[in-house]
Amino acid sequence: MGQYHEKETTAPRPVTSKLSDERRTRREFLGTVARGAIAAGAGVGLGAYGWPGTAWAQARSRSGHKEAGPKRGGTLNVGLTGGASSDTLNPLNPLLNIDFARVNQLFEPLIAFTPEAGYQLWLAEEVTPNRDATSWTIRVRDGITFHNGKTLSADDVIYTFQQIRNPKNVYGGASQITSLDIAGIKRLDSRTVSIPCSTPFSTFDQVLPCYYFPIVPVGFDEKKPVGTGPFVYKSFTPGVSSEFVRNKNYWVRDMPYLDRVVISDYSDEVSQLDSLQSGAADAIGLLSAVSVATARSSGQVVISKGGGWTPFTMRVDQPPFNDVRVRQAMRYAIDRKQMLELVFEGYGTVGNDLFAIWDPSYDHALPQRPYDPERAKSLLKAAGRSDLSTVLVTSSIAQGTVNAAEVLAQQVKRAGISVTLQRVTPTTFYGPNYLKWTFAQDYWYYNPYVPQVGSATVPSAPTNETHFDDPRYNRLYAQALATVDLAKRTEIIHEMQTIEYDSGGYIIPYFPPVIDAYGKNVRGAQSSKIGVPMNNYDLKQLWFD
Repeated sequence: MGQYHEKETTAPRPVTSKLSDERRTRREFLGTVARGAIAAGAGVGLGAYGWPGTAWAQARSRSGHKEAGPKRGGTLNVGLTGGASSDTLNPLNPLLNIDFARVNQLFEPLIAFTPEAGYQLWLAEEVTPNRDATSWTIRVRDGITFHNGKTLSADDVIYTFQQIRNPKNVYGGASQITSLDIAGIKRLDSRTVSIPCSTPFSTFDQVLPCYYFPIVPVGFDEKKPVGTGPFVYKSFTPGVSSEFVRNKNYWVRDMPYLDRVVISDYSDEVSQLDSLQSGAADAIGLLSAVSVATARSSGQVVISKGGGWTPFTMRVDQPPFNDVRVRQAMRYAIDRKQMLELVFEGYGTVGNDLFAIWDPSYDHALPQRPYDPERAKSLLKAAGRSDLSTVLVTSSIAQGTVNAAEVLAQQVKRAGISVTLQRVTPTTFYGPNYLKWTFAQDYWYYNPYVPQVGSATVPSAPTNETHFDDPRYNRLYAQALATVDLAKRTEIIHEMQTIEYDSGGYIIPYFPPVIDAYGKNVRGAQSSKIGVPMNNYDLKQLWFD
């Protein structure tokens, strides 16, 4: 097997800003990188998260001695739970965790998340707004090819957005790009498109990494999936397994290191751990804290402070949660630190009822909501709900959800609240009653703040599970979309977050950890803040010792 040697290469670079009327010092420039503003920079480097050689360099640094670089070859067997006969290889509409694991081997976005929940240009070398964000220019990298040999072009970008917004499709990303004037997209040259917007859309760049926007070729056929990713489709049996082989023409030089990846469906976490112990699986993901000791005895464990979140959802348009005092009482009746300790043995991050914790615009100045059952009692008394009794619908939709529901039911008793658990299967949970439950839970990967709002907390959002509809909040959202200036947009976002903090329908007690385990001879694994297992299922950087 060959070994990797660092070379000069055209690698992905961080997303930086190129608004024509702004001049920035180096300090200001670095600040805009952190905030995710868009455009093409002039330099190319190898230092950022997720770039070629990073995992090897970090591993060598931690070990304190020189070691050989990544080796080529081998088959990585990945064991995941949650598969079903509805599994898909359509990258524009993945539904389950295991769907994302598969499609991320085959397809890639214009802009990608870094492990630190920042952004980096990926298939695009430029994503730039005009002065008022009423139009965006996208230019793709030169020389990238799809698995069938076709060169990535502007036509593929246009086709992808047309498919996402096609009214005949029901694709997850459609609601996040309603501002785009799809009919008005213009092909400027073979690699460049101009996309007009019906209303200002300053956060389009933040939407593009959000899981539902990988680029597919013109005429994409789900039965013969062709992408630009590090691995090529070989076989797929829904609910059972899928197989991918190394893309020999992958555009990131020297990657991937593996020859083959097999992703298999397992029925539960116990069978995942058994497969790791027996050597049938080399990598397993989305584990609970109770599995850490067992997994460590068989290999390596990587625990990430993820930005994904598993909220409790209160419908603000139905009793008893249509009274803001009841919603506030429920929030004060929960001991967040204790819940995190009981459910995840302290791994993870305490929440404050706001999502998008890694977004630079997240308002950390809002006081941490305390556990205060006496205050909860007082609020319930004022609302005429001192004898509050309600049903919480729970399901094993993500790590720790059922355990968290059980902990909540115990904790709120001190405030005089009675919660009865109604446990259903994930299929039932996400069935016809999804978005109709009065009091339930959900599971989200990390998204930046404004794109997440567009998905969940305004009337136009397709998954407004709390049925939140605050006129002031809605107006501020429209202003945020139209505001190019980052400082001014952050001020708007902070006002929105204050409204959510005071009267929203989410209880976000914590951000759960992401716990992955690997065989002892697997190298290149990284932690990640975005809340998706295995660093957003980035298998191209893994290799065998």
